[in-house]
Amino acid sequence: MPAKSRFTRLDAFAKTVEDARIRTTSGGIITLASFLIILYLVWGEWMEYTRVVILPELVVDKSRGEKMEIHLNVTFPRLPCELLTLDVMDVSGEQQVGVVHGVNKVRLSSPAEGGRVIDVRSLELHSENEAAKHLDPNYCGECGGVPQDASEKRCCNTCEEVREAYAQHQWAFGKGENIEQCEREGYAQRIEAQRREGCRLEGIIRVNKVVGNFHIAPGRSFTSGNFHVHDLENYFEPGVADNEKHTMTHEIHQLRFGPQLPDELSDRWQWTDHHHTNPLDNTKQETDQAAYNYMYFVKVVSTSYLPLGWDPLFSSAIHNGETDAPLGAHGLALGNQGSIETHQYSVTSHKRSLMGGNAADEGHKERLHASSGIPGVFFNYDISPMKVINREARPKTFTGFLTGICAIIGGTLTVAAAVDRGLYEGALRVKKLHSS
Repeated sequence: MPAKSRFTRLDAFAKTVEDARIRTTSGGIITLASFLIILYLVWGEWMEYTRVVILPELVVDKSRGEKMEIHLNVTFPRLPCELLTLDVMDVSGEQQVGVVHGVNKVRLSSPAEGGRVIDVRSLELHSENEAAKHLDPNYCGECGGVPQDASEKRCCNTCEEVREAYAQHQWAFGKGENIEQCEREGYAQRIEAQRREGCRLEGIIRVNKVVGNFHIAPGRSFTSGNFHVHDLENYFEPGVADNEKHTMTHEIHQLRFGPQLPDELSDRWQWTDHHHTNPLDNTKQETDQAAYNYMYFVKVVSTSYLPLGWDPLFSSAIHNGETDAPLGAHGLALGNQGSIETHQYSVTSHKRSLMGGNAADEGHKERLHASSGIPGVFFNYDISPMKVINREARPKTFTGFLTGICAIIGGTLTVAAAVDRGLYEGALRVKKLHSS
């Protein structure tokens, strides 16, 4: 038997001769409708194939010895920069008292004058550049009566050095009355000139990735025994009108842990916008009491974003090799080859008057507030032991895409053929009924 005849017997698609085919108007309409339906369904299948979804995973965070960057931008409209202090401390015992690196203080005019920017300077307000260079090189100023060890003579040539000596002996400094260095530098006049001003803190602080807190409070800070205290003499000023008193009224423009996600990712993943990942952004708190305390309890969760096409081996090599790269920013420069390491956080807040009493004004008469503490804004952060990994992936493979197209074409044509056959048979029966 010829080879052609053997394959002919296996043909599953039997053909009919042209003369045996019957074409109808309804068949043409159904064919056109089937073609449009196939195009629409194929387009939907293509959109499904090209769509990128996020597959979240929850794993144990095994990182060790990492640092964490805290980006903050906070405005205090009724607290001058000269009185504002930023401190950081954690459970490892590390303290950053009076942070001076990475953060700027922006002097603002009073709220009555619109809060415009007056000056921007580093948080290191009293640097060595402020030393009185016109003094005799052999000049050695007194330290305001602070007792000194006879074996080591200490010189206080500037007002800041006197303040430092007072802080080390846990003495309140005030405005430096009767202190030669402060009177020469006009320290009291500078405080008085800034009394009605506000201040904005903006910048980055780097902390250990352990439980800790950072706080913004008035006055120079120092440690007394196991207690962290501030010199509040210049903060509480008697005889000042209520609208000119220093208060801890503040507005948090931005607070985030780790690098900001690129806008491209935020637009692609609607649930990762800045409002969801940084819930404290644009938070505003107001009070007319000077002795007032705000506390924010933040739960920080490490988060990795793995872009489509992420290579784990290459990314691991980059993260281990580029020690000088900014924290978590490896993936920004490497595109799909590197992950983006950042953090999300949830927050609860609490506020209370340091004068004590009940919370009847908040609807809780049975709740009592303690009558102690430091006025300020405290951020207590806790690190979650779990890590969230958001991995980009396509919901459908290329073979699945081809399979879907075949199913669309075959299924649509089969249904169309059944509909066409039903209409044709129905038309024939109607004709027979009319003819009879």
